[in-house]
Amino acid sequence: MKLRNSLILLLTATIWGTAFVAQSIAMDDVGPLTFLCARSLIGGVTLLPVVAVLSKAGPGHAGESPAERRSARKTLLLGGACCGIVLCFASAAQQIGIQYTTVGKGGFLTACYILIVPLIGLLFGRKCGKFVWCGVAVSLLGLYLLCIKDGLSIGRGDALMLLCAVLFSLHILVIDHFSPKADGVKMSCIQFFVAAAIAGAGMFLFEQPSLSQLAAAWVPVLYAGMLSSGVGYTLQIIGQKGMNPTVASLIMSLESVISAVAGWLILGQKLTARELLGCVLMFSAIVLAQLPDKQKEKGR
Repeated sequence: MKLRNSLILLLTATIWGTAFVAQSIAMDDVGPLTFLCARSLIGGVTLLPVVAVLSKAGPGHAGESPAERRSARKTLLLGGACCGIVLCFASAAQQIGIQYTTVGKGGFLTACYILIVPLIGLLFGRKCGKFVWCGVAVSLLGLYLLCIKDGLSIGRGDALMLLCAVLFSLHILVIDHFSPKADGVKMSCIQFFVAAAIAGAGMFLFEQPSLSQLAAAWVPVLYAGMLSSGVGYTLQIIGQKGMNPTVASLIMSLESVISAVAGWLILGQKLTARELLGCVLMFSAIVLAQLPDKQKEKGR
């Protein structure tokens, strides 16, 4: 089971890593909220037939009382809504930020969630081991090399990507809370329609969307909608079920490496030697944070 879930999350990371390229290309034709609304809507519509097929093939609600069915439906709707709200704001920060930074840097900064997840866990009484704290220290040095420019300033795109990492950390923890209690595919479908509704409201408030813009960007929009959203986030929910959220975030953080390679191969975006060193330190911190704490295990 764990091997299967790990492979599912690895496939998720591959889809997301290459989706950074689609997100970057789409910004030539559409606004970030328009893109987010379209991809989320496509993601939700893509899952509707899957939900219908699984509902017919599944065991249904046999043996459940009306009260239990109502409770399960309430949990499903609440989980989908919470996931959709957090996903919308996280994706918006990422989509706006990618306009001001490279695909490679964006991928590594987004992957900071692997370090943020255990730190947020401190608020809920979950202790961090020594390797997590070492990882945080190494990542700070990596972030300095990757993002901080002369005068100790940080670029707008890099700052938005860091905000995106914090929000995606919350998304991982929300999924960890609801995925054992609700159908993963249905919850994913609901989260996309919720995200599309919020992004759509922002789209009409802050942008001037048009069908011609979407037609010009139909390839990256379709890729991001069907694969990155419809397939990727659903695989995340399925793959995360029953897994430690920190381990899950480690596997998904491989999207940072994949995005850097994809940005170089497809878009020709190159990182400086300083930025490459920062990427190496960031990924080392991600791995370091996941090393088992022998003293902690012995104590258990």
